[in-house]
Amino acid sequence: MPQPEKVLDPTASPEAWYGHEIRLRRKARGFKTAGALAARVQVSVDVVLKIERGEYRCPEDLAARLDEVLETGGLFARAWGMAFGDADKCRADADSLGRRQGEGTRTAHRGRMLEGGDPTAPNRSPEPVERRAFLAVGSLATLAPLELTRLLSPVAPPPVPEWITRNEIDQLLDIANVLQGWDNSHGSGGLVGELAGNCMRWAVSLLSADCPPRLRADFLAALARLGLVAGASQFDVCRHEEARVAFKVAVECAEEGKHWHLRAKGYSFLARQAIWIGDGDDGLTNAEKGLVRSDRLTASERAMLHTARARAFAKLQNVQETLAAVGAADDAFAQRRPAEEPPWMAYYDEAQHNGDTAHALWDLAVGVDGHDPTPAAERFQNAVRGHAPAFVRSKAISCTKLAALVMLKGDPREAASIGHRALDFSGGLTSRRASEDLRELGRFAARHPKVPEALALRERIGASLHA
Repeated sequence: MPQPEKVLDPTASPEAWYGHEIRLRRKARGFKTAGALAARVQVSVDVVLKIERGEYRCPEDLAARLDEVLETGGLFARAWGMAFGDADKCRADADSLGRRQGEGTRTAHRGRMLEGGDPTAPNRSPEPVERRAFLAVGSLATLAPLELTRLLSPVAPPPVPEWITRNEIDQLLDIANVLQGWDNSHGSGGLVGELAGNCMRWAVSLLSADCPPRLRADFLAALARLGLVAGASQFDVCRHEEARVAFKVAVECAEEGKHWHLRAKGYSFLARQAIWIGDGDDGLTNAEKGLVRSDRLTASERAMLHTARARAFAKLQNVQETLAAVGAADDAFAQRRPAEEPPWMAYYDEAQHNGDTAHALWDLAVGVDGHDPTPAAERFQNAVRGHAPAFVRSKAISCTKLAALVMLKGDPREAASIGHRALDFSGGLTSRRASEDLRELGRFAARHPKVPEALALRERIGASLHA
């Protein structure tokens, strides 16, 4: 009987991140086992497994073959220097810089994470958030397309202050709030996504500045907050590497600062992203990490994380666990007290809860033979009715998923009518996720070639996506 794959931690080291990316890309391209990929790139299965686990230095020529077979557009060749070539030098330089900054009157904030009752207990010595963020910046610089730096970037980057003051903290929070509002209303394509990526780079660069102890917790909270917003923006346009790095930085900052609510939101995003790209196992792991010490979380946060668990179980087609997790999410949400929620959880109202749990039930309805689609449809209907105008993307996505469900399981004419409403909601959006859902609805409509309404909807979807 085959042994289960080892769970990978991409934050452990550059080599571990590199191996984790290979596994993700391998599975995304349909190579279910390391052996299948090994045969294509002409190495032993043991080599692929050890590289994936971060235990073996990937040969540089193999990186190019991996890019070709996995169709990554040169990802592994570009990232090779960060992971295996320049990583040691960069870490040495960072350590040397840290020692120089610690001389004289300046204080080096090593900021050990996960100590003294922190949420998780890794099996290796934790690193300060400055070093992990340094690795994150290397990932962004290596993976981000050039277009991210051409627009909305000054000729020279904003200078990094010698000391963090309240002004920098307020700027981080203001940027996060503005980006989140634009993202909810318009999606993250175009200028919004470009600005989010550049703002995150500037934010992480602030970690090289000294921060007075009295401001340290607030500074880390502001960085985590912007990391969540910037990551969500990159996630919305399917820039998954950038999104994952931003979420990881957010979680690291939240854990060092012991900001449990921001930590929970970070793990929720990591779970949702993993689920969206089809990795139910990784999604479940992140959701359950977020629920560590759930007694410290609000009712909405617990509901949000149980919903992520439900969506992960649904991707794994585990019906009973999905339904149990939806029930746990409903129970938690019933205890919600809006006045006690942190500001960034204001979005998680009844409409959002209905839409998120409906996504889990949708996967069961379309993926498990004989499963009743009615509960998913009812929750999507409640979400569409309940979403405020500021959350047009959520309304559009719920409406699109409802149309797709009815197109598959009900009357295609009714589905076409719902689909046209979804297109109306989507008119001003630049969301890649919303576009992917519309493409899926178009594919489902194509299954009814004799229904004029379904064909008309498909034509309108095609015109909308190519406009």
